[in-house]
Amino acid sequence: MAERSKPARARAKTGGGKRKPAARAARGTVVMVATRKGAWLYHGDAGRGGWRVDGPHFLGHIVNHLVLDPRDGRTMLAAAKTGHIGPTIFRSTDRGRSWKEAKRPPAFAKAANGDKGRAVDHTFWLTPCHANEPGTWYAGTSPQGIFRSPDGGDTWAPFSSVNDDPRYREWMGTVQDGTPDGPKLHSLIVDPRDPAHLYMGMSGGGVHETTDGGKTWTPLLDGLEVVEGFDVKTPTFHDPHCVRMCPANPDRLYQQNHCGIYRLDRPSTTWVRIGKSMPKKVGDIGLPMVVHPRDPDTAWVFPMDGTTVWPRTCPGGIAGAFVTRNGGKSWQRQAAGMPERQAWWTVKRQAMAADAGDPVGLYFGTTSGELWASRDEGARWTCIARHLPEIYSVEAAGMA
Repeated sequence: MAERSKPARARAKTGGGKRKPAARAARGTVVMVATRKGAWLYHGDAGRGGWRVDGPHFLGHIVNHLVLDPRDGRTMLAAAKTGHIGPTIFRSTDRGRSWKEAKRPPAFAKAANGDKGRAVDHTFWLTPCHANEPGTWYAGTSPQGIFRSPDGGDTWAPFSSVNDDPRYREWMGTVQDGTPDGPKLHSLIVDPRDPAHLYMGMSGGGVHETTDGGKTWTPLLDGLEVVEGFDVKTPTFHDPHCVRMCPANPDRLYQQNHCGIYRLDRPSTTWVRIGKSMPKKVGDIGLPMVVHPRDPDTAWVFPMDGTTVWPRTCPGGIAGAFVTRNGGKSWQRQAAGMPERQAWWTVKRQAMAADAGDPVGLYFGTTSGELWASRDEGARWTCIARHLPEIYSVEAAGMA
């Protein structure tokens, strides 16, 4: 059962703050693209002006997430759903040159006699654990569950009480509820100052926090809205699309929610809707969200039509990312290089990413198979790949 968090530990100053110094420039950038029919790696040069494609990997398989471990710069994990072996994890220790399947992928504990158990449909989210825990990973699944691997993604076991807690199981709803492609646990975030402090999002089920390594969890729902007609106090009806922690200030979180864009500054437990300052004709509904690696006041979203249009598409067919550089007080559209009209794109919650370059590079992928990049923090965009399968996730990392 969830319990109230203990008083917050001493943390960095809440709110904005000075930018951290730029990280040492990488010799290149790799953009990892996971799709409905496989995965691709795009290797950029030091200036991110030229790209070399490597792929497809896992051609024909559904790949929901592809992540490079920043702790060693070599290990990659791919969350895949295959036609013959079902949901699994593939591992590479040589930056994607070769792959092996996990010996024991994420799977729910066997149900007691007479009880109906749950089966993992697919692993949706992959997160490396704390920097002091090399080789250890978390995974979020559909239906909602958290799993942990201590050996570089080779073997996985259920993590914490969330998977089988009766209250959380109630809040998770059923497979028929909510998200069209299945309920999912996502946005697993590790506080860089404390490996026992984690956040996670459930669609549906809300945003939750643990400060004791997963023994207990506390809902963080204050200030969030839900669809009209539903009870705002019931976690089941809360649908976070994407939650991000600011690397430059881990006490600041941003969230793209089914019902708007929000910011949370700890130790407060109340989210503030910062999307109200978006242009009214655009609104603040969308799926992905990206934060600046060094400036906690800067974040990007890619808004979708928040009316009855489904699946979500760019409002009016007019594409564009939006950036705030003051913590959400104001937003500016960034669309130079994109089509001026008739761009009915959908950008999924994991399909937008930033690198750590200076200036920051931004990347997003569409369900129509286009991969777009900006090497100047969104000022101008270039399409670097077309005709890929439906893009599910995009991640970016520097290569030493």
